[in-house]
Amino acid sequence: MLDLIKYVVESFAENKGEIEYDVSENGNEVTVTVTLAPSDMGKVIGRQGKIAKALRTLVRAGSVKENKKYNVEIKERGEKE
Repeated sequence: MLDLIKYVVESFAENKGEIEYDVSENGNEVTVTVTLAPSDMGKVIGRQGKIAKALRTLVRAGSVKENKKYNVEIKERGEKE
């Protein structure tokens, strides 16, 4: 599933070398945090969040096979938790 997330995010981001992926599992729940450069935030999220919403929909549909629940979070580099 991480490969799908990487593929979609890197398709829209310009600074591919600055993207970080953090995966944390808690039982059958997996949280993937994508950290981007500030200049890529708008490109990856899209107008009114349409790209981010579509990414989450794809991940949710693909995660049915793995019997896990995936959460995708998109953060800007330097943003505090």
